[in-house]
Amino acid sequence: MPFMRDLYHQSRAAELATVPWPDVARRAFLDSQFDLQHRHYIGHYANAAFLIVERAGSPLGRLYLHADGDTLHIIDILLLSAVRGQGVGTALLAHVQQLARDGACNAVELSVLRENAGALRLYQRLGFASVGGDTLRLAMRQALS
Repeated sequence: MPFMRDLYHQSRAAELATVPWPDVARRAFLDSQFDLQHRHYIGHYANAAFLIVERAGSPLGRLYLHADGDTLHIIDILLLSAVRGQGVGTALLAHVQQLARDGACNAVELSVLRENAGALRLYQRLGFASVGGDTLRLAMRQALS
């Protein structure tokens, strides 16, 4: 859990950089947000696979997956900023696609923050298409053949 908590903190650092809080208050806020998110995922996706992504024994990120009928949902994928842009996300998505095929799934679905241009480009490059969403998030789906 310490790695997962630190990874979450890193993912929100830019967002909170301009908030004039002391470090201890920022950390307390992020800890509470992580705890709420974690409880939400555990409560809503009890049968999900909550995975830590590693390379050579070192943690690089997290991948949360949930199978629902003939669809494999990527609940969350989050990588350390130091490994982004190095092909790790592409490799993870290829692995997820293979897991979906092996599990007789017809599609992989996910949602992405509309402001996350890098992830959005990656998903589109790999064949995911928009299937809806709201003002914050875009729902995407990739049909598997």
